[in-house]
Amino acid sequence: MAARKKSVQKNGFRVNEYIVYPSHGVGRIIEIETQEVAGLSLELFVIEFEQDKMILRVPTSKSESVGMRKLAEENVVKKAYTTLKGKARIKRTMWSRRAQEYEAKINSGDLISISEVVRDLYRCDSQPEQSYSERQLFEAALDRLAREIAAIEKLDEAGAVQKVTAVLSKAAQANRAKALEAEEEGDSDGQEAAA
Repeated sequence: MAARKKSVQKNGFRVNEYIVYPSHGVGRIIEIETQEVAGLSLELFVIEFEQDKMILRVPTSKSESVGMRKLAEENVVKKAYTTLKGKARIKRTMWSRRAQEYEAKINSGDLISISEVVRDLYRCDSQPEQSYSERQLFEAALDRLAREIAAIEKLDEAGAVQKVTAVLSKAAQANRAKALEAEEEGDSDGQEAAA
């Protein structure tokens, strides 16, 4: 029996390429192998998630249906940074419902959705402390976002986290300054009306 030649590319993905798997984040395709399963020949992407010390095998035919994708393009990364700079949108629903929505966004694998979670759950030093579950979700979202940015911008993960938190902190300061400015304008309008 002749040994089968290993593929180096399939469905637009190639060996040694970094990809995003929605429920696990950034991984690297270490090989494309063929296995015999129940008498059928099955071609699989072998994906390594180094940080989690995990190997995942995904049938090449299922890569699209499970949402596996290439790293985000530059314009998507820019949009993610713009999202981080925006004002946090906190819905007034029960925490359990919001937590489910945040979890779904994190596991969607969509960089913009993940950056929304990071933005919405970010707390600067002047804000009240987060609950344990808020902190867990924030860290999970930050980790996913930072891993992808690190892979795209060829940074280490700590550098990517630092870059994201710098953007968040700068945006929080700018939003605070705008709020104070609006408050002062409101006070001066009230004083003029009283005069």
